[in-house]
Amino acid sequence: MKSQPSTPGIERKKRQARARELLQRLGLSDRVDYHPSQLSGGQQQRVSIARALMNGGQVILADEPTGALDSHSGEEVMAILRQLRDRGHTVIIVTHDPLVAAPGGAGY
Repeated sequence: MKSQPSTPGIERKKRQARARELLQRLGLSDRVDYHPSQLSGGQQQRVSIARALMNGGQVILADEPTGALDSHSGEEVMAILRQLRDRGHTVIIVTHDPLVAAPGGAGY
């Protein structure tokens, strides 16, 4: 019997339900069956955030979260990171963008 990679302690259906809930929360419920190449840069960033949250982590380390995005997508990603902060997550952002680096990401 071939075992599949899994998140410790979480069976497949629970993992799938958790993934769908996170994607819905990040505005990607209509993109569940898409491949990465079919997603915009902003959508790919949101998938990265969902992956970071999948195991219930409380710390998000975002390395240049807006670096490859247009200004609208950058604003969306920063809004999501602020929401996560407001929900009690620790969000650490590494960036060269002065708008993102401003206190609280005030530029976005």
